[in-house]
Amino acid sequence: MKITVLVQRIAKALHQVGVREGGVLLVHSSLSALGYVEGGAETVIQGLLAALGTEGTLLMPALSYERVTPRNPVFDVRRTPSNVGAIPEYFRRREGTRRSLHPTHSVCAVGSRTRELLADHSQDSTPCGPHSPFRKLREASGQLLMLGCGLRPNTSMHAIEELAVPPYLFGEPLIYQLRDEKGYVKEKIYRPHSFLGYVQRYDRVAEVLSHPLLCRGQVLAATVYLLDVPALWDAVLIKLRQDPLYFVDDVREFGMDEA
Repeated sequence: MKITVLVQRIAKALHQVGVREGGVLLVHSSLSALGYVEGGAETVIQGLLAALGTEGTLLMPALSYERVTPRNPVFDVRRTPSNVGAIPEYFRRREGTRRSLHPTHSVCAVGSRTRELLADHSQDSTPCGPHSPFRKLREASGQLLMLGCGLRPNTSMHAIEELAVPPYLFGEPLIYQLRDEKGYVKEKIYRPHSFLGYVQRYDRVAEVLSHPLLCRGQVLAATVYLLDVPALWDAVLIKLRQDPLYFVDDVREFGMDEA
């Protein structure tokens, strides 16, 4: 199959599940779940961009918490790889992509609202604070696409948790060293997330959201979920205030290994 035809096929499938042309879309993804894709991650990204159109904005997490650690607290916005899969890492290195300045929870973007969504992330001292793209996605009436990865790897949930502050959320402050796009280096204290003793169960958003605010569809071989971000925030905040432990399991209670 020619790549241009495959790009159009991906874009059509995304529109069918509800992705809005001209909108703001944050994507979590699994390349392997899509099956064999000629052209790999580039083809998938072209399909996403085609679905969003010239006025849309595409975001992907570029999380680096496995690489930027208490033992190696150094982040370079241009060089530090992400650790959340092949498509986000390719997107990070793709020409024209911009990345927010944060040691563990940076976000990459391309499109008309990139600067607005990324520029202030360096002002936060937590992973998903008020200046983070995850918080701004709500204000932008964005959508969240889980592309073949299920509902669990949902970083936007951390932004919601930072408002509700459940008991498992924060760890001890750490000092990180950050190098920006111009090569300037600074040190900053951050309060990281902890989750010590708990396993994230963000798949439970399916119990608090339903169609059309949470839609299920198919893109190539992958099952996908599309969530309306403002609705996600409203429903999850209500649930967390009712039960702060609703979206986690206690490792000790259920005899699990920590994720």
